[in-house]
Amino acid sequence: MVKSELKDLYLDELDKDMWEEETLPFRRLMSYYSCAVMEIETKLRVLNEEFSLEYDKNPIESIESRIKSKDGIIKKLKRRGLPVTLESIEEHIWDIAGLRVICSFPEDVYMIEQCLLEQDDIRLIQRKDYIKNPKPGGYRSLHLIVEVPIFLKNQKKWVKAEIQLRTMAMDFWASLEHKLCYKKDLDEDIERAIEESLWIAAETCYKLDQDMEAVRRKIQKE
Repeated sequence: MVKSELKDLYLDELDKDMWEEETLPFRRLMSYYSCAVMEIETKLRVLNEEFSLEYDKNPIESIESRIKSKDGIIKKLKRRGLPVTLESIEEHIWDIAGLRVICSFPEDVYMIEQCLLEQDDIRLIQRKDYIKNPKPGGYRSLHLIVEVPIFLKNQKKWVKAEIQLRTMAMDFWASLEHKLCYKKDLDEDIERAIEESLWIAAETCYKLDQDMEAVRRKIQKE
């Protein structure tokens, strides 16, 4: 589809300002979220380096980041019955900037959370602990919505971002569960059996986390 056709497709749904100057206002807004990701990722890498120097350990195994696509943003606004405008995006969509932090052990997840939130330029907006309170399907992760300042040419702007913190075992389960994408029109008994199997697998991963953490504590005690 050519650019002009895309413009016509969304013009009735989007704030016209988003299309001025070749969508410059929208691209500018997305750049703010990209800057927020860079700010948070830098903070996380600094923390990881500090722990490496002081305690000879790296609590963070990896950091992944992404910016939600325009189509994804529009679908989410429409699904919630919200106006598709720049103002609505900033006010209501909190996960446009997203980071996934993979830690070695459950204790590391909460330690990184505490260290991050103790910084005076991080504002906590929302916290959902799916590790201690997993979702019905077995999903575990710690979700934080935060605001961080980004420093522009003539202003400081606070931007929201979502941070997901989880262990390698939790990430392993979540990644494979997402890839399976089993069909919802399956026989009811089969679907129930699949859900039970996924739940058991999630509990197995969680127990592995607990067992490995117990081993680490024994080593530290010695």
